[in-house]
Amino acid sequence: MGTFKIEGGHQLKGSIQPQGAKNEALQILCAVLLTPEVVTINNIPDIVDVNKLINLLKKLGVKIEMLSHGSYTFQADDVNLKYLESDEFKIDGRGLRGSIMIVGPLLARFGKGYIPKPGGDKIGRRRLDTHFEGLINLGAKFRYNKEDQFYGVEAKKLKGAYMLLEEASVTGTANIVMAAVLAEGRTTIYNAACEPYLQQLCKMLNRMGAQISGVGSNMLIIDGVEKLNGTHHTMLPDMIEIGSWIGLAAMTKSELTITNVSWDDLGIIPTIFRKLGITVERRGDDIHIPAHTNGYEIQSFIDGSILTIADAPWPGFTPDLLSIILVVATQARGSVLIHQKMFESRLFFVDKLIDMGAKIILCDPHRATVIGHDFKSTLKATVMTSPDIRAGVSLLIAALSAKGTSTIQNIEQIDRGYERIDERLRAIGAHIERVE
Repeated sequence: MGTFKIEGGHQLKGSIQPQGAKNEALQILCAVLLTPEVVTINNIPDIVDVNKLINLLKKLGVKIEMLSHGSYTFQADDVNLKYLESDEFKIDGRGLRGSIMIVGPLLARFGKGYIPKPGGDKIGRRRLDTHFEGLINLGAKFRYNKEDQFYGVEAKKLKGAYMLLEEASVTGTANIVMAAVLAEGRTTIYNAACEPYLQQLCKMLNRMGAQISGVGSNMLIIDGVEKLNGTHHTMLPDMIEIGSWIGLAAMTKSELTITNVSWDDLGIIPTIFRKLGITVERRGDDIHIPAHTNGYEIQSFIDGSILTIADAPWPGFTPDLLSIILVVATQARGSVLIHQKMFESRLFFVDKLIDMGAKIILCDPHRATVIGHDFKSTLKATVMTSPDIRAGVSLLIAALSAKGTSTIQNIEQIDRGYERIDERLRAIGAHIERVE
C-alpha cells in the first residue's frame, strides 16, 4: 500500500489544470458499447477507476487504441459476450462502481446485460433499484443470484415507456438513457438527473444518431432509433477536482489559478465557496483564488441564523464536495452546519480532523457542525488513512495546511479519482512525497 508524507504549512503558488471528469468518463466509456463504429474520446483522466473500466472493455472485446495522453479510440464491433458469464468478470466487475453502466448498453444492443454487485467507496448504501426498475419498465426480465450477488437483465426487444424515477440517480438515469436510445418507440424519463456529465452523455448520443430532447432538464424524452454511429467526444474538466483546488488554496492561504474550468458547467459550486468567505474570481474560463492572508468569514443566513450547506440533486450542490467544504470550514471565521443527505457514512472521516485539532461536532451520521479556528490555531500533523476518494483528498488538504509532517495511508483510494496528484501539487510548491 502506498503512503503520502506531507510537510504542511507552506504557501502554494501558480496554476493547475483540472483533469477530465471522472464521473463523466465512467458514463461515456460505457456508451461506446452502443455502436460497432469507432468512437474517439479526448481528455480521459488517467486514474485507477477509469483505467479499470477501460481494461474491462478490453476484456469484453472492445478494440482500444491510445492516440495520445488522454485520447483513445474505441470500437465495439466484436464484443465477447461469453466474458460476461466468466468468473474473471465477476472479479473485474466488483472492483469498480461504474461497471454498473455497461448493463444498459449491453441490454439495448445485445439483448442481455450482467453485472456482479459493484464495489466503490464505502460511504453508505448505494442502491441499484433505480437502474433495474428503469430497465424492467423498458421490458427487460430481471434476475438476481443472491449467493453470487450477480445481477442480470434480458430482453428480445426493449420498448419505450413512461417512467417517474424514485430518485434522480445520475448513474441510474445514464443506464436507462443508454438502453432507451435503441428501444422501440418513445421513452419519457421524469425526475431524471440533469448533471452536466449526464448532459454530455446525451449530447454525445445525439451526435451518434440518438433522438433525445429535454437535455439539461429533469424530463428526458427519447425516441428510439435502430442503430447508432461513431463520433468524437471531449470530456469536461472535473468539477470535483476544481472544488478541491479552491479549498486547497483557501486552507493554505495560497494564490492559485485553476485553468480551463468550463465555468458555465460549474453551477452553484463557486457560490457555495463564496458563502464560506472565499474569493472566487472569474478570469475568462479560469478561476483565480487570491491569497487569503486575513482568512475568510462564513456568511449567515439573512435572518442571522447559522449557515447550512447541504447536498442536493443538480443544480443543487454536489455531495462529492461536502467533504472539501467541511475541511475548509475548520479554519474559517464562524460556524457552519454540514448536512450530507445522500450517504450515511461519508462524514465519519471527521474523527481524523478532530485528532488534528479541528472543532467539529458530529451530530449524527448525516450532520456535522464545524466551528472555525480563523487560523488562530493551526491543525496539527498526524497519521491517518484515506477511507474514500473525497475524504482522502480532504485529509490531504488538511495535511497541507497543518503544522508538521503528516502521513496518509491507503492512498490508492485517492489515486482512484485524482491523476498524478502528488506530481501536480509539487509543481505548485507542495511538500508531498509518495512512499511505496
